[in-house]
Amino acid sequence: MNPDKWLDNKTIVIMGGTTGLGLSAAKAFVAQGAKVVAVGRNAESCLQAQSSLGNAAYVLEGDATESHTADKAIQIALEKFGSFEGLYHVAGGSGRKYGDGPLHELSLEGWNKTFELNLSSLMLSNQAAVKQFLAQNTSGTILNMSSVLGYSPSPRYFVTHAYAAAKSAIVGFSKSIAAYYASHNIRINVLAPALVETPMSQRASQDEVIMKFVKTKQPLDGGRNGQASDLDGAAVYFMSDYSKFTTGQVLSIDGGWELSEGQYEI
Repeated sequence: MNPDKWLDNKTIVIMGGTTGLGLSAAKAFVAQGAKVVAVGRNAESCLQAQSSLGNAAYVLEGDATESHTADKAIQIALEKFGSFEGLYHVAGGSGRKYGDGPLHELSLEGWNKTFELNLSSLMLSNQAAVKQFLAQNTSGTILNMSSVLGYSPSPRYFVTHAYAAAKSAIVGFSKSIAAYYASHNIRINVLAPALVETPMSQRASQDEVIMKFVKTKQPLDGGRNGQASDLDGAAVYFMSDYSKFTTGQVLSIDGGWELSEGQYEI
């Protein structure tokens, strides 16, 4: 393994790889020597991502909640770049506009749509990846995206109970499949960020009161909102051979969120 290029000779599929956390990771993976297939559901973001990633990447427009999308992305990886070594599932989103919220206001549509966006899409991509690793008879790595809200709630400003449930379920699902496929040298790990500045987090990131709270809830580095690049180092590690003896782990990248009380304005 070239220590200067942690991901040399690896092809990685990123579900949700054209904006935010996924695009930042795609750039980091390419910089570390990987070839990338990045999947996004917005045509404009796909064009922009392709332009920024260059020839080391293929950008596919597709919906992660559709059963064929991950399969197609993996086949493109094999056809365009000759191999498939890893999956990074970032795709997901808020169900707030569908009716997610506090339990007494939560709609069934909000519940179902939030789980479809965040959990069902992840199950489909993980299933496609595992099937391909088994068919290849090779090792492989999967990295899934959870959230600190799955186990460290914030009852005043971040009250989407279906989202919290889905992100918590990602941890249980990932640990369960990590245990089952460990003997095949297929490893599955999880990243759990707190509030990170992405297109999905604009509601909170543009709210002055919430940002004052976040400054005390995420006190590292002067107290700030997370940036997509804050996750890139961990993502590179988990997709690389340096993590070949690590599976079923959840890494919080949260600026101290889980450890801090967070101060409300009076």
